[in-house]
Order: sequence, then structure tokens, then C-alpha cells
Amino acid sequence: MTTATSPKKSISTPVAAIVGISAVATLFLFWLIYVHPASDQRDLHYTFLPNLNALLNGLAAIALVFGYYFVRTHRIAAHRRSMFTALAFSTLFLVSYTANHALHGDTLYPVHDWVYYRAYLPILISHIVLATLGLPVVLTTFYLSLSGRIRLHRKVARFTFPLWLYVSVTGVVVRVMLVAALR
Repeated sequence: MTTATSPKKSISTPVAAIVGISAVATLFLFWLIYVHPASDQRDLHYTFLPNLNALLNGLAAIALVFGYYFVRTHRIAAHRRSMFTALAFSTLFLVSYTANHALHGDTLYPVHDWVYYRAYLPILISHIVLATLGLPVVLTTFYLSLSGRIRLHRKVARFTFPLWLYVSVTGVVVRVMLVAALR
């Protein structure tokens, strides 16, 4: 007697792999930022990387908004292109972010004033926490779409879109606030 594979079982293995890969990536970034010393000791100052990170986050946010518009107007092919564009920008961001932290380490906010405690720090903390949670959610949403589970994709995407958009926008906001404080 053969039994059909339930949708839940067929989804659980790839989603578990996505969560595992996301956990490893998060642990690696945590180690890189908070444990590993920066290696930029030979005057290889790639000072453009933090601004590139903000630009890539901003471009991802724009692609996400276009993707949302396209899906709401039932332009599925354009929606798909926009979402792949957002994923590409976010992936490039992650590569650039990793390179920046490997070379330069973390850039600290220079003053601990009311802006730091009431605006910068809450935005930064929410950005980091939601980015960590968002990685497996974004990848799972893509998996559901690419595997043809459109109904489930739609349900998950209702949470993924605002999460991903918030992380992309706050990435830019954190950079702008840090640059303003460093001047």
C-alpha cells in the first residue's frame, strides 16, 4: 500500500534546511562581528562598503515595493522579477556587509545621547533581531513560490513582505543616523 506524501511532510525537510542554513549564517555573522578581530591592518580601507550596504538595502526596499504593487495588480511575471531583484540586492548586501565586518569590524555610535538611546538603539536592535528572523522567512517564501505552493506562499508572504521591507528600510535609516552622528 502506498501513501501519498502529505504537503506538510514535503515542505518540512526543505524548510528545516533553510532554517539550519540561516542559523549557521547568523552564528557566523555573530562570530565575525563580536568575536573575530577586523583584519584591515594593511591600510586596505574600503570605506565605501557601509554606504554600499545602505544603497543595496534601499534598492532592495524599492524592488520590494514594486513587487508588492505588481502582485496587487496581478502582474505576476513582473512581481516575480521584482522579488528576484530584491533577493539579489539583499544577497549582495549580505556579501558586502560580511566583507565590511571582516575588514573593519563594527562601527560604534560615537555619542550616547538621547538620540542614541531613544531612536538609534531601538531601531538598530529591532533591525538586527528582525533581520535574523527574516532570513529563513524570506528563503522559505521563495521556496514556496518556486515549488508551486502558491496558496501557502501567499499566506507566508503576508508576513514576509512587511518584515523584509522593515529590515531593508531600517538598514538605510541606521546608516544615515550613524553618518549624521559621526559628522
